[in-house]
Amino acid sequence: MSAAGVALMLGGAGIMLAASPAQAAEVSFKTECIPPAISGMPPVQGTTQVRITAPAEAKVGDEVEVVWKTVEAASKNPDVIDLEKDTVKPTGVIKVGGAASGTLNMEGPRQNPPIPKNSPMVLPDMKGKLKLEKAGEITLTPDKYNINVSKPMSTDTKCSPKETVAVGATIKVTDGGGGSSGGSTSTSGGSTSGGSTSGGSTSTSGGSTSGGTSGGGGGQTDFMGKEVAVQFSCQSPGPANITSKVTINAQKNGGGYDLTVKTAKGVMDSPAPLPAGALKPSMAVKLGGADSGTVKVEGPANAAPLEQGKPVDLPDMKGTYKPGATGKSTLSPGTLTINVSLGGSPIVIPCQVKGTVQASLELDTTKQEGGAAGGSTAGGTSSGASSSSGGGLAETGAEDDGALRALALVAGTVILLGGAVFTFTPWARLRR
Repeated sequence: MSAAGVALMLGGAGIMLAASPAQAAEVSFKTECIPPAISGMPPVQGTTQVRITAPAEAKVGDEVEVVWKTVEAASKNPDVIDLEKDTVKPTGVIKVGGAASGTLNMEGPRQNPPIPKNSPMVLPDMKGKLKLEKAGEITLTPDKYNINVSKPMSTDTKCSPKETVAVGATIKVTDGGGGSSGGSTSTSGGSTSGGSTSGGSTSTSGGSTSGGTSGGGGGQTDFMGKEVAVQFSCQSPGPANITSKVTINAQKNGGGYDLTVKTAKGVMDSPAPLPAGALKPSMAVKLGGADSGTVKVEGPANAAPLEQGKPVDLPDMKGTYKPGATGKSTLSPGTLTINVSLGGSPIVIPCQVKGTVQASLELDTTKQEGGAAGGSTAGGTSSGASSSSGGGLAETGAEDDGALRALALVAGTVILLGGAVFTFTPWARLRR
């Protein structure tokens, strides 16, 4: 690489920035990877080898790109199943130290070659952008990472270091006249929603950014929640389990909020060839903190026909939240209900949340007349789901004769996730 250095793109601005030649260093660390809880598999122990690439020198005010290349993942693909092309997506965290502190979110594309059985895991490079706001030496150290597999359902394996990790790269930051903000470092890398980068930035100063967005005052109207992993246990004839990432966003509307709930893409496979308008999701968002009860959000039915065995992307679910208490109120994913309409009686499949789930959003709320506080708040754009104050939805007809006539068992599917293997008791398919 020439002494003139590399050109780095300022995020979203389209301005080229001159920087010193990039440096690349490899570090290895003992790693423990935790398969999804539904797998029943024990933790996987291994060694991760990472190469961190970043400019050797830059100036205050620069926004530089950092690249995480996984030279070797902590485990191989066991001798069970082949992973399809472009089904694996990594995300990770780099610890920022030295003249600044915080974390840098890293994200890679869902891009991989076919990965045969009993062969090394091949992960695409992860990238993040770091804004430099104070002169000095900044260190970059790889930390935890996550491997998401999209087929036949979205699942995650979480990997974290089990020993102290060496610094992967160091950036010497000189005073270039840029604005300083008390030594804070802005990081971007975005969060994953539906397998794509959201493109937002996260600011850190003295620590990592905690989950959830707090707001409600100061004239702010839009509140973005954090993405949280959720495991659902569904009743027959639905899938035994669904694992997805869920984000709850809010927009202030008078004294209440318009909610939008997003799920990751490909949360499940279509049980059968379904016509447009046959499948519709809803959720009971659980309230906590100062408030209590649930808020019903609903999504529209599928606009296009669904192919059997192909991943299903659930549409955004919407509803209205009217606070029933004053204070800091949290919103968390609750029971997901899948409604399948085949021309007769609808098949309603409730999927209950398994275990404890982190809140996606925190709001500073003001009690409104007729607000939630212990009950359910109706909302949404379509009918077909019932809500209850306990966070669950009505179980109507999930196991009646009509449903069982419509759905029949499909062969089990074996899913590989990083180094973990588990079996999935599947959806069903139409007999006619």
